[in-house]
Amino acid sequence: MSVYLTVRDRQPYHSLLADYEPGQRAMSALETHHGNVETTVEDLWSQTQGPPEFSRGRKLWDTLIKVLREELCGDEGLQAQFQTYTKNPGSAPLLTGLIVSLTTAAGLPIDPAISTIVVLYILKISLNVFCEYTASS
Repeated sequence: MSVYLTVRDRQPYHSLLADYEPGQRAMSALETHHGNVETTVEDLWSQTQGPPEFSRGRKLWDTLIKVLREELCGDEGLQAQFQTYTKNPGSAPLLTGLIVSLTTAAGLPIDPAISTIVVLYILKISLNVFCEYTASS
């Protein structure tokens, strides 16, 4: 099942990420893929890491979400950053700080544009839903 960020979901972030180059790359890639989060992440990954190679039947998105869930859902600092941004969603510095924190917390070679996509997805569904929903992945 594909995950999407609709035009309406993406709209507020264009201006918030206007001065953040990885955010602009992420938004452009989302537009190219009509808001499909999974194909956007795969495309951005391929641009920096080459085509993803996983065992049969596994997808990059599923693997990435599993790894990030382990990092995010147990990290009180990142949880606090999500809560702080949620209380002030018009703050570009809080949003870019959250993206940078996700990029460094994962301990993976994640491009900040990919982190941007993940953060926008989590903001759409909420961190609590992300942690609970992806627990079975």
